[in-house]
Amino acid sequence: MIGIMSDSHDHLPAIRQAVDFFNEEKVDLVIHAGDLISPFTAREFNRLEAQFQAVFGNNDGEREGLKSAYAELCELDDFKAFNVAERKIAVIHGHQETLVDSLMASAYYDVLIRGHTHQLEINTGRTITINPGETCGYLSGKKTLVLLDPLDLCYEIVEL
Repeated sequence: MIGIMSDSHDHLPAIRQAVDFFNEEKVDLVIHAGDLISPFTAREFNRLEAQFQAVFGNNDGEREGLKSAYAELCELDDFKAFNVAERKIAVIHGHQETLVDSLMASAYYDVLIRGHTHQLEINTGRTITINPGETCGYLSGKKTLVLLDPLDLCYEIVEL
């Protein structure tokens, strides 16, 4: 099982909640689609009992500090692509909509994970596109995550 989150924006209690939830669910991998914001957030993610992958968001200004703080968890970059259970997964923050649209149109990936809009949105098709909404809850008032089964691509929306 894969846990998907985005836009945590330094909200330590929400990050703590998400990490606790993912640990309780015994997910194998947590993917964060950007806007971690501060290096001190790595302390909470270090409590994960799962592998962790993340990309930079448009508000991640302190990139060198983030790279250093997250070095033991994962290498941070603007875009990531990897396979899980023979599924091709791409992760991008999504603030450049033309890139998101191009990745979707290419149909190269089975799953495209993005964030940025703070709005929960899942589009199915040849490429399933998942925006888990915001972990911080600052704009929508809802702290949302998504659980994804990489084998059958079934998903569950979770509100913390």
